[in-house]
Amino acid sequence: MFTSSTSRSALAVVVLGGVLLLTACEPNQQPDEAITVSSTDDKCEVSAQEAPAGTLKFDVTNEGTKVTEFYLLGEDGLRIIGEVENIAPGLNRSLTVTAPEGSYFTACKPGMIGDGIRNDFTVTKSEGGTEAVAEDSKLAEQATTQYASYVKDQTEQLQSGTKKFAQAYSHGDDDKARRLYAEVRMHWERIEPVAESFGDLDPKLDLREADLEEGQEWTGWHLLEKDLWPPKDDYDALNDADRQKYSDLLVSDTKILYDRTRDMSFTPDQLSNGAKELLDEVATGKVTGEEEAWSHTDLWDFQANVDGARIAYEDLQPLLATRDKELDSTLENRFDDLQKLLDQHRDGDGFVLYTELSKDEIKELADSVNALSEPLSTLTDKVVG
Repeated sequence: MFTSSTSRSALAVVVLGGVLLLTACEPNQQPDEAITVSSTDDKCEVSAQEAPAGTLKFDVTNEGTKVTEFYLLGEDGLRIIGEVENIAPGLNRSLTVTAPEGSYFTACKPGMIGDGIRNDFTVTKSEGGTEAVAEDSKLAEQATTQYASYVKDQTEQLQSGTKKFAQAYSHGDDDKARRLYAEVRMHWERIEPVAESFGDLDPKLDLREADLEEGQEWTGWHLLEKDLWPPKDDYDALNDADRQKYSDLLVSDTKILYDRTRDMSFTPDQLSNGAKELLDEVATGKVTGEEEAWSHTDLWDFQANVDGARIAYEDLQPLLATRDKELDSTLENRFDDLQKLLDQHRDGDGFVLYTELSKDEIKELADSVNALSEPLSTLTDKVVG
């Protein structure tokens, strides 16, 4: 389904080329006007907090002791507009992107783990800039390049979060493991169609007990979920040796997923079909409460699936806008409507448990998913060809 390249350096060229091929605006910034970024082990100092729309250049210097990365992220903090990786201590790298008016984040990531050190960044309306629509092929390349960066970032965060979860679980710190469970799984759920494309890994990492086949060994997230939220009757808790065995397997299988996604490439139809697959996942597993049978943390997965679908759509949005503005507007509104419904069930940094939802609330969510899923199913026809 999804493909991978063997050349990391080639991808890096494509990534840089992709951001350069964003919607073609009249340049408003000369090379000597670059925004400087100083990345240390605990700070990310950016010389400006705003810039006019158009071509932006960031000169990033690593003044810390750890290898770092620099990102320009969209308003949601998930969509990657551009990135530079592997900046060793003492080195300087530049990032050139073209960004329209809007709210963004800059982020340095010392040690290349976690969410990074983030700052608000605003792109204002360009007074002299004349926007011209880029060719469709360039918009398609931009979309797939941005999505490949997103997949890489999510698997990086999945891997680091899984290590923390597995350590807490294997050491018997169940309260911490329960706190991390839903949060870390969101990185998996956001890219679920990509993860599921590896047929050997998906069942090892995400198989539900209800889907076990005769003779099949149960491993992965849901095995540990059941042990952390055990049923009251007829359940034998895993012993210390099994806890270590299955947490080690979770980490090692996640590492394989991480390695395989380093050089993946995508096509526009894979993004659009993947977005629809994520909405289908919501409809068949999350809004029904079947996915998280023991923890009942289905709304975290629900949100993550919607995040992943929306990112794929937003990456394709510039291309879609040139072909069907009505569909673009419909999808934007339906994503907003679904998000407003989900936000009604937030509880602190997370969500209420699925078991706290009323039947009417579940139906309302399901109806909103269906209302989005129908127009989303036509996206591929618009962006392919």
